[in-house]
Parts: sequence; C-alpha cells; structure tokens
Amino acid sequence: VFRRAKVISSITEGAFDISAEPFFKAWGFSAEKRSIPDTEQIHLLKQHIGMDKVEIRGNKVIKSHPNVVLNANAIAKGYSSDIVASFLEQKGCLNFLVEIGGEIRLKGVNTESEPWRIGIDRPSENNPIPGQDLQVILQITDKGIATSGNYRQFYIENGQKIAHTIDPRTGYPVKHNLLSTTVIAQDAITADAFATAFLVAGLDKSLEWITDNNIGLD
Repeated sequence: VFRRAKVISSITEGAFDISAEPFFKAWGFSAEKRSIPDTEQIHLLKQHIGMDKVEIRGNKVIKSHPNVVLNANAIAKGYSSDIVASFLEQKGCLNFLVEIGGEIRLKGVNTESEPWRIGIDRPSENNPIPGQDLQVILQITDKGIATSGNYRQFYIENGQKIAHTIDPRTGYPVKHNLLSTTVIAQDAITADAFATAFLVAGLDKSLEWITDNNIGLD
C-alpha cells in the first residue's frame, strides 16, 4: 500500500498523498472539533506533509519528523478488496463481487450470467442515501472500480461550505465543479487512489495524467 501510494502520489503531482492526514484533522474531518484553520496553521502543517518525508527501509516505515502522520484510508479499502478477490481466486471462485467501503473488485458474471451491474450515485446534496438515486449503471467485469465524491461529507461554518476533499498540495478544500469521480482500473487499489486524486485535481488535469502516463484507467 505504501509503495503504490508513493508511485501514485508522484504521477498525480502530490494530489494523492497519504501523509495529508494533519490537514483533514485541522479542518475537522477526522476530529470531533470542526474549525477553519488560519494561514499560519496551514503553513506549519505543510512542513510535515509530503511523500518525500517518509520512506521504507527494510521492513520499517521511517519518518523524517515525528509530526509526519500517515492515513491510508483513500487506498486501503481498495487494496482490501483486491486481497479478498485474490483469496477467492485461489479457492477457485470464478464469479464474485467484492465490496469494501464502496471500493469494488469484480470477476466473471452475476447470478443471471451477465456482467456485473454497478450503480453510480447521482452526486447531489439531496441524495444522502447510497443507491437511492443513480446517475448511471455500469455493466462491467474483471475490473476494480471506485468512486470518490465530496457531496455528502461537508459542513457549513459561518455560511461557508467546507467539503472534505482537501488538496494536499495547498492544505485547503478544493474549489471546482467536479462533485464525483468514478474510476475503473485493473484492480481496486488503483481505482481507489486515482478516484481520490482526480477529485482533488479536477477534470482537465485528471485527463492529462491519464494521457501522459498511460495508466490504463477507464
């Protein structure tokens, strides 16, 4: 997970970064207290954020400073789906759908002998229940798929909407009109991480990365 996170962080120019946890905590998304950090606080936190500040030596993760914090939530669920899928394949299972926290790995066909049908929620604040209102239904198999969105996790502070998608490069919530990204890849770990990175970067930059790096996403 760490090595894949580091590679994807490099491809996405830091838009995907598992060391950005202090930013999420500062904005109140991984802490009980919700608040808007000031410029000085963002500056101080930024000094200890970045995948260049952590590495693996032997079997140990080495941090450049005690304040460096890792949170693999944006990639670990996809990896977990891949692990379960690998286990099922080893046991000879030809058809399955594995879903952990919304990150999916597919193989074979469903009970009707057709490719799996995956519903993508319509990205709207008025659509709080997953599966209640679908934007599209995809019919796919033998792939990993993940969706990342910022239309459900947000709060209002002093009349300002604060979305949970934080740009690790700036320390501030993203401000563009992209509400949700769905990525189809060869495995769920890849789809999971890139869905997050694309939501951070926006449509144009995401398409540029896909074209320039030939990363095999749909």
